[in-house]
Amino acid sequence: MSIRCGRSVSLPAAILATAFHAIATGPVQAQAQAWPAKPIRLVVPFPPGASNDVLSRITAQAMSPGLGQPILVENRPGGGGIVGSEVVARSPGDGYSMLNIQASFVANAALRPRLPYEPIADFAYVGMMARGPLLMVVHPSLPVKNLREFLALAKAKPGLVNYGSTGTGSHNHMATELFRRMAGLDIVHVPYKGAAPALADLMGGHIQLVMTSLPSAMTQVQAGRMRALGVASEARTSFMPQVPTIAESGVPGYMAEFWWGLVVPAKTPAEITARLGSELARALQSPDLRQSFAGEGAEPATMGGEAFQRFVSNEINRWRKVAQETGIKPE
Repeated sequence: MSIRCGRSVSLPAAILATAFHAIATGPVQAQAQAWPAKPIRLVVPFPPGASNDVLSRITAQAMSPGLGQPILVENRPGGGGIVGSEVVARSPGDGYSMLNIQASFVANAALRPRLPYEPIADFAYVGMMARGPLLMVVHPSLPVKNLREFLALAKAKPGLVNYGSTGTGSHNHMATELFRRMAGLDIVHVPYKGAAPALADLMGGHIQLVMTSLPSAMTQVQAGRMRALGVASEARTSFMPQVPTIAESGVPGYMAEFWWGLVVPAKTPAEITARLGSELARALQSPDLRQSFAGEGAEPATMGGEAFQRFVSNEINRWRKVAQETGIKPE
């Protein structure tokens, strides 16, 4: 094969291949070098106001200066997070769409054999941004002062304790079912449409137990309207260091937590995904961000893209097993 320019000159195939590769990949490389040239969208698959939304806005604001472009949060609620997740999975892989994922992302994958996206294959993982423990709280009228006393009471009186969740198949429902199974308890599930009504009924004495986030319960615990029995993290939390872990209080090996992270569409160039990951890691070092996260009961959690993808895959498998063993079905 030859290229003619005035007179006939034959070029080796290897040189021609290199030339054609440069022509083909040039626009992609140029796009990556110019990125970002406009604002980046960060989809939060839940309504405004909850921790998912607040933490995403804090992180977006901290990442924007390093990128030279604003990151605009877009709330796309529906289907327990499925609607917004699908929006990003189907978006162009141009670096201008990100998704906030959290424990419900894993719960959806664990409970539903079919989703409109593949939770691992359809996304490139940027990194984890925060973690926060679940807090086990009971009504103060329950005659127990710690988790060991609660376990003794629940075992002595099967069916006595009703526990609330934010809905069937929600993360705190699955976390409480894992606790029930590991502790060998007979307690009754009462689903609610969110944390607020569940906690209101707990304070009203209509149910006895809820697993919830720290911010939603800390003030009420301090006011004596709820009693904290344990945190579900591996270690005690700095937010409430006086509260022991559930694992150290009679249910060894138990752990369940909230976590949040960022992903992009799978076809996003690796250089852009890596850049987002480095800017996320930089933002998480900010003392101001740490303080803002603390208001949501969360701490920065620097975990790179590859490690975060493995974490999510392992969590899907872990909670899928819990769902199968406890018989939890999606609503």
